[in-house]
Amino acid sequence: MVGPASRNDSAHLGAGRRAATAGRAEPELLARVGLFADLSAAELAGLAALMRPRPYARDEVIYLRGDPGTAFYVIASGKVKIALTSPEGKELILRRLGPGGFHGEIALLDDEPRSADAIATEASMQLVLQRDAFRQFLADHPELATKLLGTVSRYLRSNAELIQDATFLDVPARLARVLLDLASAPGADLPQPGAVIPDRMKQGELASLVGATRESVNKWLRYFQRRGWIRWEPGRLTLLQPAKLRDRLA
Repeated sequence: MVGPASRNDSAHLGAGRRAATAGRAEPELLARVGLFADLSAAELAGLAALMRPRPYARDEVIYLRGDPGTAFYVIASGKVKIALTSPEGKELILRRLGPGGFHGEIALLDDEPRSADAIATEASMQLVLQRDAFRQFLADHPELATKLLGTVSRYLRSNAELIQDATFLDVPARLARVLLDLASAPGADLPQPGAVIPDRMKQGELASLVGATRESVNKWLRYFQRRGWIRWEPGRLTLLQPAKLRDRLA
């Protein structure tokens, strides 16, 4: 599924490339990370000095569930999925993160192994902060620890919703929820008619978000299109009647 890249994404990509070239993190990029929004310019510069850029190729593993937690990551460019994979290879995507997103903090907070896989879904530049530096920075800035607790709380709520959906909703209802979530602007209750999924996504990735097979997801996408709820074209998916998709959740 394809949507046009935003200007903000372009800015993040530029910052990521500059970081790679200079061999250091960019304070300007860290300033756009919500977790660090209240830091002063001097504090951002100090944090940037502790971080090191690390490139990842598309589909490259950043870490796997069960790995020791040794670092915290901020995404300078590209995208990352946080997922669970069954022994049979079935994947469930928990979160999708883009430029300015961060991950890897939970294992550093509880001293437990990684709780999920992190994989770059496209060529990506990550800014890496090692565990000891991460903990010292939190000790020096306790307000960040409070923000992190809020982030972890949202993750727990989101994971609880995934469990609830998998237990009580059928595949078309789960697909409708995912499409609405992908097309919704932050803070909006419902996308506007004509909203386009603003991202590049492989069919298999959409299926992993829904927790179903690719064949099943394609079947229900075709059904939604026949009903006039969506328009499904190569590389583009438009929500024509978001309210109908919401009604399918009932």
